[in-house]
This record gives sequence, structure tokens and C-alpha cells, in this order.
Amino acid sequence: MHVHDAYWVPQAEGVWFLPLCLGVTQGYYVNLLRVRKSGVLSCHKHLGAVHAHVLKGRWFYLEHPEVYSEGSFIMEPPGETHTLVVPEDISEMITWFHNTSGYIYLDGQDIIGHEDVFTKLAAARQHYEEQGLDQRILDRILR
Repeated sequence: MHVHDAYWVPQAEGVWFLPLCLGVTQGYYVNLLRVRKSGVLSCHKHLGAVHAHVLKGRWFYLEHPEVYSEGSFIMEPPGETHTLVVPEDISEMITWFHNTSGYIYLDGQDIIGHEDVFTKLAAARQHYEEQGLDQRILDRILR
């Protein structure tokens, strides 16, 4: 599957997401996460369950011994806090994520940000507008 780069929404330096389904009526979202840098991405706590499937590359959580590589399926329970890391030798990681709720970003015990279906939709709408992309593409994936 090739998706033109313009449809990938910037999330942070070297990190993008591609929205696949935005469940605004139930608070969930499904997206692809693409990372083209190594190192720590973020420490975050999920408010609901997350399911993930690694499509390319590999990554791990500092708090767990497992390394997730292409084909791995991951289930993260609600309330779990973890720190996602992409190893040095990985030039690109792509993972499918189904988030049943939002999550908060942490710096130690301090909350430094959050994401949910509404922040994802707002970021996607802004990016699509800046890129001159048809907003109806996003409307078709709203649930």
C-alpha cells in the first residue's frame, strides 16, 4: 500500500499518523503511525485499551522486555503507562493502532499533553487544509 506523503499528518519531528477511522461518537480512532527517527518517542498512559499490529520495522517499551517486530500483535490494557522506543538501526517504523480511548503524555508524574479522537481529527483537518487536500476524505472516515 502506498499513500502519498501529503496524507500523513505530522505529529512530532520524524513522526506522522495516517487516520483510517475516527470514531467521534464512541471516542476511538484507528490510524497508522509512521516513525522515521530512532530513540524515545514518548511516555504516555492509555485511558482505554489499545490494539496494535507492526507492519514495518520494530519497536519496544522501556518498561517491558518484548521487542515488537513486523507481524507482531500487541494488546495494551487500559491504564498502562509505557515509553515507546524505536531502535537505532530502524530507518522507518509503521504500526497500525486501534485506540479505544485517549491517552496522556507524561514527564515523570506531570501531564504534559493528551491525544484523543478529537485532537487527531483537529490535527488532520488543519493539515489537510494546509496541504489543499479534500476535507471530504476525512468526513468519509468519521463514525
